[in-house]
Formats: sequence, C-alpha cells, structure tokens
Amino acid sequence: MKNKPHISIVTPVYGCIQSLPHLYERLVQTLSNIDENFEIIMVDDNSPDGAWQTIQTLAQQDPRLKGLKLSRNFGQHRAIRAGLDFVQGNWVVVMDCDLQDKPEEIQKLYNKAQEGYDVVWGARVKRQDASMKKLGSKLFHKVYNYFTEQDKDETIANFSIVSHKVIDKLNQMREQNFNFPLFVNWLGFKVTQIDIEHMSRAEGESSYTFSKLVNMAIDNIVAQSNKPLRLSIKFGFTVSLLSMVFGFYLVGKYFITGVPVAGWTSVMVSIYFIGGLLFANLGLLGLYVGKIFDETKERPLYVVEETTFLGEKHETKN
Repeated sequence: MKNKPHISIVTPVYGCIQSLPHLYERLVQTLSNIDENFEIIMVDDNSPDGAWQTIQTLAQQDPRLKGLKLSRNFGQHRAIRAGLDFVQGNWVVVMDCDLQDKPEEIQKLYNKAQEGYDVVWGARVKRQDASMKKLGSKLFHKVYNYFTEQDKDETIANFSIVSHKVIDKLNQMREQNFNFPLFVNWLGFKVTQIDIEHMSRAEGESSYTFSKLVNMAIDNIVAQSNKPLRLSIKFGFTVSLLSMVFGFYLVGKYFITGVPVAGWTSVMVSIYFIGGLLFANLGLLGLYVGKIFDETKERPLYVVEETTFLGEKHETKN
C-alpha cells in the first residue's frame, strides 16, 4: 500500500484454521466502516493445522492482509511481538484469531480511543470459556497481583486498541519474557477499558492448560517483581528469630526445672525443616539467575521463516 494504514490488526494464529476466512471477512467489513486504509497482519505461530496456506491464499486475494510465518512455535505473546514489529498503522488492534474476540467490537474500542486515550482494553465481563480455564485465569491474576503489587483486571486479555506512539515505546522493550498487556500497562500513558461481548470458541481448544498458566505466572512474576526474594528474606529472618526464642526457652526450662531436652527427634526435624527452606530459597534464587542468563544470551525473540509481503526470508528480531 502506498499510504500509511490508519489502523492495523495483529492476530497470532494457532489451531484455528477454519476461523481465518470468517475472521478476515468480518474484519474487512468492520474496518471499512472506520477507514478503508487498513492492514491485517496474521502471524502463523507454526500452527499444526496448515494455517499458513490459508493465510497465503487470503493475502493473494487482498494485499491489505499480510502474513508472517514463524520458524517454530514461539508462543502467543512472541507472535504478537512479531506482528507489532511490522505494523504501520496509527492505531493497532491486538486480538485472538479464534473469533472469541468479536471483530465488530473494534468499532467500540476505536470510538473510545478517539476520546483521547492511548490504550483501550476490552473487558470480557461475561467470559464464554470453560469453568477450569476461568478458574485458572482467576488464580493466575490473584497470585500475580499479590507478588507484583499490581491490580491487573482478570477480565482483560489481549483484545485492545493502542496508539502507534505506545507501540513505538513497546518495541524498544526487547526482553525475553514478553507479555503484551503487562508491558503496555507498565508503560503508562492514558489507559481505559470498556465492556465488550465475548464469544464462545468457534473451533478447537485453548492451548493454555492449567500447567501452562502456572508456568506463565511464575515466569511473569520472576520477570516483573523481586517480591518473592524479599518474602524469602523475611521468612528466613522469622524462622531464625523463632528458633532463637525457642532455644532460649529450652535453655531456661533446663536450668529452671531441670528437665532435659529431647535430642534426636527434635534435631532431625529441625535439620529437615531448615534444609527444605534452604533448597526452596536456592531454587527461587536460581529462577532469577536463570532469567538473567536468558537475557544475557541476547537470542532473537522470534525467527520469521516466510512472509507474504517481504522478499527476505529467515528474518530475526532481537
């Protein structure tokens, strides 16, 4: 396109090949009501269902649709990162490809942004997800908010509209553990949210299992906060203080009452207890050291194997 797009769409693609034509059609209809000059960037995160062929076909029919194919599965948020590195629009919408984020709701997000906001989040007040997924998400946010001392709304995921000046600042943050909503909120700017309609998943199942949510919570907490380390220090001092008080009590009891202190059992229990604490603290410290190690390697955040709009292949972004 000769002119810079007014609005760009970024959607990571994984496991929803049947939804892509419907997503494209509904996006075109919605975006045309806002501005005819738009672009849609679909990022194939090495989807196992052959989604890249569908993206290529759609791109051949409409050059406003651009496809990125990653060399392997890098994860949803790195796929979003890949799309954000190529967007040109004055406004950027990030959304899922499974049609749970309704394309028609973009109009509401855009209208709200025109009131002077740099970021408008779509709040899923009535989530159409499985009970276990909603429970896992709620637990994730409670744990995350506690350890990072933030107040992230559990109804908010990735669906949002963001001004390009925010994207410019976001693209300067090249950390390995990228999380789109957490990083955008960290930047600040003028942020608000509106209620949107959330739909049931059209096909397939979410790849976010409970174990993946737990791992993501750990990664984000370690990457965003040092509160676990501070809690570890406080807990260690508390255990030491209680042990000291208990030791004084036993010594005093021996000299005052002459009652001897039971030996082997109490000693072994204390050793196992303190040993467990030491191993836990070493593991926690190891997580932070591991994150530092990941950052110092400076590996690319993703690798682009192929695109529908660039001649160059195998492109990497640090």
